[in-house]
Amino acid sequence: MRNRDQEASEEARRTAALMGLIVILLLAIAGIVLFRELRRTGNIEDCLMAGRGNCLPIEVPLRQPQ
Repeated sequence: MRNRDQEASEEARRTAALMGLIVILLLAIAGIVLFRELRRTGNIEDCLMAGRGNCLPIEVPLRQPQ
């Protein structure tokens, strides 16, 4: 009986640890995305504050469709 309780307890701890790891990974990914977006916005603001008018990047396709 005690062996089953220990196995159930260990399984519950593993599940909780896995859920904690998933939460940490999701927070890290969200932090990276937020950092990149804030940096991009900051670069555009710096460009505008310098008095330039062509601050947004122009996206050009690599190949023209034929």
